[in-house]
Amino acid sequence: MLFPTLAFAVFFLFVYLVSWSLDRENGRRKLFLLLASWFFYAQWDWRFVGLLIASAVLNWGVAALIVRSDRAGRRKLWVGLGVAANLVILGFFKYYGFFVEQAVDLLAQFGWERDLPLLQVVLPVGISFFTFQGISYVVDVYRGKTAPAESLLDVMLLMSFFPHLVAGPIVRASDLLPQFARVPRLTREMATHGLLLIVWGLFKKTVIASELATRLVDPVFFDPSAYGAIDIAAAVYAYAVQIYCDFSAYSDMAIGIAALLGYSFPRNFDQPYRAASMQAFWRRWHISLSSWLRDYLYVPLGGGRKGLWSSCLNVMITMLLGGLWHGAAWTFVAWGALHGGAQVVERLGRAVVKDRKVIPTWLGVLITFHVVCLGWILFRAETFDLAVQMLVGLGRFEAFSLVTPFVLVLIVGGLAMHGLPPRAIEGLAERLKTAPSPTLGVLIGAAILLVEAMRPEGVAPFIYFQF
Repeated sequence: MLFPTLAFAVFFLFVYLVSWSLDRENGRRKLFLLLASWFFYAQWDWRFVGLLIASAVLNWGVAALIVRSDRAGRRKLWVGLGVAANLVILGFFKYYGFFVEQAVDLLAQFGWERDLPLLQVVLPVGISFFTFQGISYVVDVYRGKTAPAESLLDVMLLMSFFPHLVAGPIVRASDLLPQFARVPRLTREMATHGLLLIVWGLFKKTVIASELATRLVDPVFFDPSAYGAIDIAAAVYAYAVQIYCDFSAYSDMAIGIAALLGYSFPRNFDQPYRAASMQAFWRRWHISLSSWLRDYLYVPLGGGRKGLWSSCLNVMITMLLGGLWHGAAWTFVAWGALHGGAQVVERLGRAVVKDRKVIPTWLGVLITFHVVCLGWILFRAETFDLAVQMLVGLGRFEAFSLVTPFVLVLIVGGLAMHGLPPRAIEGLAERLKTAPSPTLGVLIGAAILLVEAMRPEGVAPFIYFQF
């Protein structure tokens, strides 16, 4: 059930009306939202609702054992087992086939042909997001950064809440559990901001991202050898716009939907293509994931506490695992290696010049953007061979066939929208919150009809559904 569809609109309208009819009965409201979230997830595959339930019970139980343990060693044991159990679940569903195939290939290199058992494992939508959510809850309870949930119901809703269930943002327990503990309230400002974010997300996803995908990105990445340098370069820039508009649109709509239900989600993007370094890029791109990797992987590895070289090694490990998180393929590992290697170069460079500014900000932004675009080739290409064909094609100057004025407008327009002031939507919501309800309704309705008229037929799944 995709956000930009009539089916979801009907589902959400029902959830909205029923949940606010229960606003003074917080326990029943949370139970209803949990059942609605399971129904939402079941539209993909009802069998994996059981996995959601089992994962929530696991993390609730581990957190309870941590709290009840009075010895540091026992608490450390429980948190280790809890994290390991979550990783086993994620590893089986997401990486079992990948690692078995790699093992078979490795044995073949030594002349040992073996048929290892290869099960056809279905990858549950959003498993990386709700698994990371569970890990952060257990670890934060262990660290004392968040109080354990008041009930199993709260943990289940934390991990299953439908706005962020399948593609984030990864909302920490410390942000969401206190909101579940109190009766929510919907202010006019929250409602206006939420509606604007939903419309803005609809436009970015269904118009910008979808048009660029069908008109340019998908054809070029499917067969790069059929196109010349201009089409390929345009496709790379177009994919940079597409993935930003696609993923940030999901985050915007998730934040907006949660706001209409009375809950606040953290921001997930902050003009990432304006970053002047790769480190700054990861502070702006998919903020909930990058902060998760920092707090639960980079810092536990040692962070920068042991000096420059240790910091570089830990960054590289973090980005390699971050790449693997995105998909069970060597192209994603290479993408992570590129981002890690670029950050290592930046750290070493800052150490040499002793943090003096040696290049202007605009040049740093230009370099960073093109390193990111180089990474997007690895990220989008289904194989290394196709990625190599894309790079080779950049030197093949032939007549272009897919680059049209409309496509150029979408690319330039998408980058221009990305450059809007960070609080533009919040500012607009502030100005509209005092508008009469009929006027606001007409404006939002007209905007939705305009997006519907502009968008192409059909709705492709969000890119991050596969992770």
